[in-house]
Amino acid sequence: MRRAHGGVSSGPDLPPIREIIARHGLSASKALGQNFLLDEQLLGRIARVPGELAGETAYEVGPGPGGLTRALLRAGANVVAVERDRRCQPALAELGEAFPGKLRVIEGDALELDEADAAPGAHVVANLPYNVGTALLVRWLGGEAWPPWWRSLTLMFQLEVAQRIVAQPDTSAYGRLAVLAQWRSKAVLAMKVHRSAFVPPPKVMSAVVHLTPDSQPEGVKAAVLERLTAAAFGQRRKMLRRSLAATPGALEALEALGIDPERRAETLSVAEFVAMARLLS
Repeated sequence: MRRAHGGVSSGPDLPPIREIIARHGLSASKALGQNFLLDEQLLGRIARVPGELAGETAYEVGPGPGGLTRALLRAGANVVAVERDRRCQPALAELGEAFPGKLRVIEGDALELDEADAAPGAHVVANLPYNVGTALLVRWLGGEAWPPWWRSLTLMFQLEVAQRIVAQPDTSAYGRLAVLAQWRSKAVLAMKVHRSAFVPPPKVMSAVVHLTPDSQPEGVKAAVLERLTAAAFGQRRKMLRRSLAATPGALEALEALGIDPERRAETLSVAEFVAMARLLS
């Protein structure tokens, strides 16, 4: 039997995710940063955040037993999923059989994969393993090539990390991650997710962040902005004249732009960091 879901054929009826986990003897691995999501309504909401996925490619990191994977498949996406935990492969193989030709599972480490080759033009949708989430995001936001290989990022993080991604200047959450996320993309907090939605429940709340590429400011090199923000926020309580003293040309750039060197990094807007990086590029 097939059910309609959001105007898209949702595929076959499937047993509850909890039953899949039990049948395959799966448990979330703390070492792999796993927390499984079981609420299918919530998973469906997450799959709808990027917009219409019918016929699109979705790229998922850490699918585990395949809860979010099935939501993406039901939304009509062709899914490329990267999973390093071999215990999850049989459950994912079953899901692939239920949606013939729609799911490709790559066994390996997402940090070592060439996503531009594996899933070009994909919408990334993932409940990222906590221990690699920020590292993957920084990598996907970096590099000189822009627009990037991805069309959008819909990512689950700990709430504190999500707030750092969308933070505004002069707030405690504002830092390097906000600048790297916002200087050439749009970042919004799409939804908060209570810890009770996960198995096992993490100690903190979570949230889904949605990012879409924007135009890159002209004359700015990503590597320069990355170095500049690393120096400025590496000693965030210090004034810029101290934190940027070892960065060639940075103090001169402050002067040229009329930025008070006694300000702290957290008070500078994304536009001010971009202006500095343009002079240093």
